[in-house]
Amino acid sequence: MKQDEIEELKELIAFLKENEIAEFDLDRGDFKVRLKFASAVVAPVVPAQGVDMATLARLLGSQAAPAGVSYAAPVDSVGHVHAAASPATPAAEEENLHILKSPIVGTFYESPSPGSSAFVSNGDRVEKGQVICIVEAMKLMNEIECDATGEIVKRLVNNGQPVEYGQPLFAIRIS
Repeated sequence: MKQDEIEELKELIAFLKENEIAEFDLDRGDFKVRLKFASAVVAPVVPAQGVDMATLARLLGSQAAPAGVSYAAPVDSVGHVHAAASPATPAAEEENLHILKSPIVGTFYESPSPGSSAFVSNGDRVEKGQVICIVEAMKLMNEIECDATGEIVKRLVNNGQPVEYGQPLFAIRIS
């Protein structure tokens, strides 16, 4: 292994630790690397907000792809992802709010395309099955449907923010 390759590998390890990525596989022909870090929580292989994508692409190279990442969520025949109903958190119980959580790992988008209006805003009435956001995962735009009828009280993530499986997206007052 050349010195510059060793330096790139050190930089990759530092990047993975900084972004709390617990497991990573790299396969470039005859060069294979598998990194596992001891951690209480397994983080998805998704860069954190503010990560320079050019740096990530340079570190990973065009051949590299994360391995072993699974995305689990109910999907209907049309390709809509249904957010699973989740138990209420203590704060939600106090305010009688339902928390809609992300059914997959990906990037949260509030609107169907850049420049268009958001699917929902605070104060909007929503119906069960209504598309309320998109989570992009592996270059696929997954429409996330509301799993309750009520009023949007608060959006809990920012547009373009990476989200994890089970991360709260919206607080909804059930009606």
